[in-house]
Amino acid sequence: MVYQYHDESIIKALPEDTVFVFGSNLAGEHSDGAARVAHQYFGAVKGVGRGWAGQSYAIPTLNEHIQQMPLSQIEHYVEDFKVYTRNHPKMKYFVTALGCGIAGYKVSDIAPFFKGISKNVILPESFKPYVERNALKQFPTLTQDMVRQFINDEVIFYFNHGSDSFEAALDKTRLKKAEKAVALIVLNEDMYPRDRYGRGREHEISDILSKFNGKIYDFPENTEGALVFTGVIIALMELYDFNEQDFIRLWEGEIEIEHPVNRLAKA
Repeated sequence: MVYQYHDESIIKALPEDTVFVFGSNLAGEHSDGAARVAHQYFGAVKGVGRGWAGQSYAIPTLNEHIQQMPLSQIEHYVEDFKVYTRNHPKMKYFVTALGCGIAGYKVSDIAPFFKGISKNVILPESFKPYVERNALKQFPTLTQDMVRQFINDEVIFYFNHGSDSFEAALDKTRLKKAEKAVALIVLNEDMYPRDRYGRGREHEISDILSKFNGKIYDFPENTEGALVFTGVIIALMELYDFNEQDFIRLWEGEIEIEHPVNRLAKA
């Protein structure tokens, strides 16, 4: 099956035939994250926390008390959405990474629910490894050599001076095609001062920076450069679903880390 993807950039407009699909709460408050965007720009209605409204479609991930829903319940609402897309094939549907912001779930928790969805649905790029059959080949195992080639002073310097520059810097590395693709995903990920879901991450980044100091690099504490650098590492940890202790072990060459979709295949 062929899926469509978008790069997860923040958007405020879509073609008239394209519906903005977002994670909601059943109270229909629409006050934060993609729900706020849906209300401001795509006709989501206050008090309506489920289904179609204006140019938007709400999939609940929080209950009426703004508490996290069980995954089984979210999956039920996603199944309802799948039926809706099949019954309205002339429309397109731009799906955000719902459930992965305020609701607190990981992409690996939510993305598999969208397997087999209609071809008129456009999924977040981060969902790709969890819906594609050939995803195992797209995310190589992380090794010490791989991460040290793109998480270093030179590449991060270019990263801070524009994407054209850091892509050129990656071309100078020994990274294979799939490894470079992972590096680009991580370097393009919004993390500091706010992530793609609009969450402020500075406190979290500062905390992890303090754990890395003296073990990865000696960073000047809480300078913008150090926070950006650490944000890149966090983006990699989130993409491959591992913690800072494992990153230190990876950095020292003690372990290698597979992408979670590879781990699931072996379970």
